[in-house]
Amino acid sequence: MKVALYAAVVVGCVLIASLASFALAVRPPRIAVPLEPGDYRLVVEDVVIRADDGVRLAAWFLPRPGAPAVVLLHGYPAEKADLLPIASALAPQFATLLVDQRYFGKSEGAATTLGFRERQDLKRVLDFLQSRGAPAIGVFGFSLGGAVALLTAAEDARIRAIVAYAPFADLRTLGRELYGWMWLARYPFVEAMLVWSRVVFGADITRPSPAEAAARVAVPVLLVHSRADEQIPFSHAERLQIALAANPKAEFEFLDGGRHGELGAGFEARVARFFRRALAEAVS
Repeated sequence: MKVALYAAVVVGCVLIASLASFALAVRPPRIAVPLEPGDYRLVVEDVVIRADDGVRLAAWFLPRPGAPAVVLLHGYPAEKADLLPIASALAPQFATLLVDQRYFGKSEGAATTLGFRERQDLKRVLDFLQSRGAPAIGVFGFSLGGAVALLTAAEDARIRAIVAYAPFADLRTLGRELYGWMWLARYPFVEAMLVWSRVVFGADITRPSPAEAAARVAVPVLLVHSRADEQIPFSHAERLQIALAANPKAEFEFLDGGRHGELGAGFEARVARFFRRALAEAVS
């Protein structure tokens, strides 16, 4: 009797702790980025794109009639202003759209779903760019944004090129790594968190994984990752590289140094060259 009582108490404590951790994961403190388009001499249109569930997504649009378009998706838990340095390099050549993903920045949404609903959100972003006459569309995604780009490209052929910088390959694996200090207890703990994802979102938000999606992507992909990344281990890049092995248009740029999100000299120009070549092929 006592053993059963102790077991019930332990299970209850795990469920409560996992619920608290899940809540923090999907409603993290948001990082405000103190940058404005004017800091880069960019003049933007404030745009609102409505998601399938009615959430209003805030975006900045830099139009360039007749040119291919590039969507910029920020990482977790930042906002679109974080990608202004890259936007400034792309805007002279491409129609450029910086989007606050749901819950972040000025977008609505009660929580981030870490890629589950965000891939549908990106499809509505593609609708917007099509309505503005974009002949071809690429996506730059950092971290969470890169994962969303891969997940969506596996389902929507309108994405014609991707630059994914430090995306995770599998959310379940990343969770186990983040809770590695719990040793063997991390496995049931992460699974308990995913139980809450099914309760709250009605699905296992880890499936499909970006690695599973990447295996179905045939468009040009530039995967960038630092071996010194302290947030998304380099093993995720190795797993994505394997997933992309059958794609002859995949390129890999693995850096020996640099923290998560650190942009090396010439990085913005490298991204612009990749999209210029890849999207020119898509239009021709």
